Parts: sequence; structure tokens; C-alpha cells
Amino acid sequence: MNRIEKKFRDLKKENRKAFIVFITAGYPDLEVTRKLILEFSKEGVDIIELGIPFSDPLADGPIIQEASQVALKNNVHLRDILSLVKKIRRQVDTPIVFMTYYNPLFCFGEERFVRAAKDCGVDGVIIPDLPPEEGRSFLDLASKSCIDTILFISPTTTQARMKFISYLSRGFIYYVSLTGVTGPRQRLPMDLKYNISIVKKLTNKPICVGFGVSSRKQVEQIYRIADGVIIGSAIVKKIRDNIGKSDLIEKTVNFVKSLQV
Repeated sequence: MNRIEKKFRDLKKENRKAFIVFITAGYPDLEVTRKLILEFSKEGVDIIELGIPFSDPLADGPIIQEASQVALKNNVHLRDILSLVKKIRRQVDTPIVFMTYYNPLFCFGEERFVRAAKDCGVDGVIIPDLPPEEGRSFLDLASKSCIDTILFISPTTTQARMKFISYLSRGFIYYVSLTGVTGPRQRLPMDLKYNISIVKKLTNKPICVGFGVSSRKQVEQIYRIADGVIIGSAIVKKIRDNIGKSDLIEKTVNFVKSLQV
């Protein structure tokens, strides 16, 4: 049982839902990332998702795209983020998930990445541009090392494919709330509740909703229908708005706390 499985088991016992936050690793620098991970863990964030900077983040909107570009310009590489996680594991037991695209893993080497991720204390990985049919070798490698490969279901996913993805996904299922890229939205899709109910009939694995979530009200709405919520762009925007300010960490953490239910 890895940290993600244990987390959802504990949440179920406590009748709570998962509060998952995303930040781009190395934005605006690795020291800010380190401090935010420590503070998020102290504030009871259930799972921390670290975005691996990539030049062509297909699933991400302009806010996260910009953050990735800044991190890349600062020469933040996958090996640097792995090293950061390894160091921070001495202080933090919160589950950590990497959100990356396949190209960085391919260049790093699948087996090498899985070994390094296991050694550093990474608990899961999300790869938006790796279809499970094409990624069976990686899924097998990760599974053998107790690293969860978290797969996507979207509003356009057929029920037959939902069953397939539900079978393969480990840790939890990432439900993409809308057809589009990441970024804050004023309201949740009207069909979200119905779509989640369909997925729930097909699997007993935890379902966490991401893309577009940016307010406490939306978090409350998602908690009524799913097992957890993932918030990313709204947090990365808060970081962007406070770059260069001495209270960047404090303001970002306070914003995250304001979203918690």
C-alpha cells in the first residue's frame, strides 16, 4: 500500500474528501516550490501534484504554460525535481504525484525514471499525452514499483473506454470536468454531476475532479458528487501575481486555505 492508497483509505474512514493541489515545479524557482510543499503539508493538503515543466504542455492553459516556460528558462530539469522530492521526503509524508508529459520520461528513460521516482519518494504519475494502449510497458514498470499511474476520464469518454481506464488507473481516476485545457472557470459544467454518476456506476476507485476549479463554492459542489478535487491554475496564478514579493508563500498558502472545506 503506497501513500496514495493509504490516504484515500484514511479519508474514507474520516468521511472526508481529498483536497489536491497542483503547482508547477520550479516556478518561479525550486526554493519556492520546496517551501510551498512544506506549507501545504502542514495545512492538511491531502495530495500534492507537481507539474514537470515541458515546452509543449498540450492539456494546460496559458497560466500553467507560462509557468512551465519560466521554469524551463531557469534550467529546471526532471532530475532537479526528483532531487527536491528526495530531500523533502525527510520532512513530508504527504503523497506526491508528478504531472508530466511523455517526452521528458522518454528522454530520461522509462526504467530509469521509475527507479529514480521510487527512490526519491514519488507516489504517482499523471501523463496526459500517453494513451494507456501505448503506455502498457510504463504502467507495468510503475505498478511493480508501487507507483500509481493515474489516468484521465473526460466528458467525451465512452462507457466502454471508462471501464478500460478504470481497470488500469491506479491511486485514483482523474476526471477532467470539461472539454478544454486547464484554467480557472466561473462555474462548473452543468453535466458534471450526471457524468460523475456514470463513472461511479463503473468503478469503486476514487474519482477526483480537476480542470477549471477556482473557488471554495466549486470545491463544495464537487465534494457532493466526487471523492476529491484538484486545483491548479488558480494557485499558479496566485503565485504569478506575487512573484518578487516577500509574502509570496504566505499569500499562496492563505489562498489555498481559503479553498479548503
